[in-house]
Amino acid sequence: MITNQARSGALMAMGSMLCVQVGLAIAVTLIDRIGVEGAAWLRLAWAGVLMLVIVRPRFAAFTWATFRVCVVLGVVTAAVTLLFMAALGRIPLGTASALEFLGPLGVAVAHGKGSHRAVWPGLAAVGVVLLTQPWAGDVDPIGVLFALGAAVCWACYILLTQRAGDEVSGINALAVSMPVAGLLATAVVGPSVLPRMTPEILLIGVGLAILLPVVPFALELLALRRLTTAAFGTLMALEPAFAMIVGLVVLHQDPGPAGIVGICFVVAAGIGAARTGARSSPVPAEVG
Repeated sequence: MITNQARSGALMAMGSMLCVQVGLAIAVTLIDRIGVEGAAWLRLAWAGVLMLVIVRPRFAAFTWATFRVCVVLGVVTAAVTLLFMAALGRIPLGTASALEFLGPLGVAVAHGKGSHRAVWPGLAAVGVVLLTQPWAGDVDPIGVLFALGAAVCWACYILLTQRAGDEVSGINALAVSMPVAGLLATAVVGPSVLPRMTPEILLIGVGLAILLPVVPFALELLALRRLTTAAFGTLMALEPAFAMIVGLVVLHQDPGPAGIVGICFVVAAGIGAARTGARSSPVPAEVG
């Protein structure tokens, strides 16, 4: 039976995935004008500004140790975004998504419990392969390396997000990690993308940052307070399913028989993960 804790965590995770896919659909319309690195920078830079303005983090919410965790989370957040967008510039979205999913899948297997800990992640992995069909299209080895780098960063992101969410109250952790991610992205790609920005694109970027990553990352942080990393990592398999649905509704892309079977696999895995993935509520370690 799914507990209320697990149910709410799963709903937050799924809400995050839906926002991600809608945000990506909007970002795709900007890539031709500002490039993949420009789309990534726009999201991260505005997200950092918005989180500072909205949350206005309190110094009392952090110790030096928890502040350092949030800074590292910001570095990882920038890295996973920039690497995945770089991969999309070289390999198909399906291939990139399948490779990136190795990150949360690894977390799910490593942190699962019992002799059957690989059952739900394994079922999810089969579904993701059927959904994304990574064998379709040419594969660029550098693009593959970018996607694998994003997978490693995504695994680190899940672990760091849960730790930050456990130790810092509310979403104060994001008010540190997102500005750090925005500053790092500016340092890495800012000189090449800033000349392409126009007032119109910057305005679109505000809405894009809210959809991706402000709302999704906040929901993920809250979800990881309610779910184990193993359950959350498995639930991430539902993201390609959301991508398929958004693609069908918005872009009129037919998933085909393999995609339909794949979505059944990942939905089954997601339900199984939610049934067994609840955790007790953590108590944030605040100062003062």
